[in-house]
Amino acid sequence: MRPAAAEEGNVTERDDVDVLIVGAGFAGLYMLHRARSAGFRAVVLETGDGVGGTWYWNRYPGARCDVESIEYSYQFDDDLQQEWTWSERFAAQPEILAYLEHVADRFDLRRDITFGTRVGRLAWDGGAQRWTVGADDGVARTARFVVLATGSLSSVNLPDLPGLDTFAGPVLHTGRWPHEPVDLAGRRVGVVGTGSSGIQSIPVIAAEAAHLTVFQRTAAYTVPAANRPVDPDEAAALKAEYPAIRAAAAQRIFGFGARQPMSEVPALSVDDDERRRVFEERWADAGLQFLGAFADILADRDANAAAAGFVRGKIAAIVEDPEVAARLMPDTLIGCKRLCADSGYYETFNRDDVELVDVSAVPISGVDATGVQVGERHIDLDVLVCATGFDAMTGALSKIAVAGRDGRTLADAWSAGPGTYLGLGVAGFPNLFLVNGPGSPSVLSNMVVSIEHHVGWITECLEHLRTTGRATIEAEPGAQAAWVEYVGAVASFTLFPSCNSWYLGANVPGKPRVFLPLVGFPPYVEQCTDVAADGYRGFVTA
Repeated sequence: MRPAAAEEGNVTERDDVDVLIVGAGFAGLYMLHRARSAGFRAVVLETGDGVGGTWYWNRYPGARCDVESIEYSYQFDDDLQQEWTWSERFAAQPEILAYLEHVADRFDLRRDITFGTRVGRLAWDGGAQRWTVGADDGVARTARFVVLATGSLSSVNLPDLPGLDTFAGPVLHTGRWPHEPVDLAGRRVGVVGTGSSGIQSIPVIAAEAAHLTVFQRTAAYTVPAANRPVDPDEAAALKAEYPAIRAAAAQRIFGFGARQPMSEVPALSVDDDERRRVFEERWADAGLQFLGAFADILADRDANAAAAGFVRGKIAAIVEDPEVAARLMPDTLIGCKRLCADSGYYETFNRDDVELVDVSAVPISGVDATGVQVGERHIDLDVLVCATGFDAMTGALSKIAVAGRDGRTLADAWSAGPGTYLGLGVAGFPNLFLVNGPGSPSVLSNMVVSIEHHVGWITECLEHLRTTGRATIEAEPGAQAAWVEYVGAVASFTLFPSCNSWYLGANVPGKPRVFLPLVGFPPYVEQCTDVAADGYRGFVTA
């Protein structure tokens, strides 16, 4: 049971720290470690009852990383890299969570983490030059610096289905899956949504449920994950190659793919047979690196059409019913929406106990106690799973009432779309840092690599302020405006903005359509380094 909120007259204790961190996932844990190592008094507030962030909450069947585990892991401590052995090429959620729990214990982080505590309010006190923090654990806190490590994919997006609250059976969201086992055996299950979590969970749910109905509004491209166990000899070889793997990944456009780099060959510069040979090779073993088969898949429409046509051909070959196969084929570009990686997704639709219901033309009109209504048809269900994704990159931030200089709120500052400088700071909000914020590579990168870069940059900035005797740092409005323009300009050279994707916030009704992440990890790192070397150009310190 949580204490009542820390309102006036109901304060149980007070605390004042140098650095207050919100969130105990990959970003929050590393930020705590770096801040403590630099001599700052730092604490973490975490809504969940354990560490892990995204990997604490996303426990749905089939949940696993789509970046190879040897790259989707910390690199700041070589002993940690050597002592931890990944059992699979793409680790599943329980293993990733166990890894983060190991990190928390190995570096004694839990003693400075308060679990089960949600931050609801942050307000800048200009006189004291500190943030006041309102959380629901009854403690009144102030902090000189606040780091929002709230996660880019942590705020769940629930579907707006009339009558959803009347359904008699369990309604589950993949992003908030119960921690206790969910027994689906002998039950009629409906899954709404065919994005990444739906594509990962549907084959696993189908294997357990008596019958599965998949409600698809928009078909998604997915490629084989090509997951497999990592035997001891391979694990030892990979550990020996860690320095080279990390160095190579840092130079990849998305910060991963060290062992399968992007080709430098344009797709249409080779003949049809060679192009198909390359696509087949990538399909067999590349996972998300399928898009790196040729240099221009994400920049040239004709090259993209060749890749998309190849995948549609694979769907036609795998799915036995031509009508079902046609419904599973996207009619958009490939990669402008997040490419997914699966384990037997298309094959699942060859099962007699799995049905695909296309709700693009005839949407779900309502939910009642016993099932879902689609047009004239009522589909009886025992369990309803919402695989409807997240309010990406800004959703978790928007749930905190943040008031900066002169009381202006972050919601007001971002009313026309989020604006940041380097994805790290926001004009009008001194001493507030974001990790993997809008305007950084974030979701278009290996998140852990981006996290380590951001945390390192923030820590060095705090040390710079301490050394120079400065109390505050804040993004300049002009630098922020130029950065937002730059992010959009970079995106315009790619095909990413051509789809109504969650990269643009298109999956959340009423959310401003702004391309949120920056394309290109290595040039981003160079710019951040240059800004710091030039006395934190674009920031005002005082």
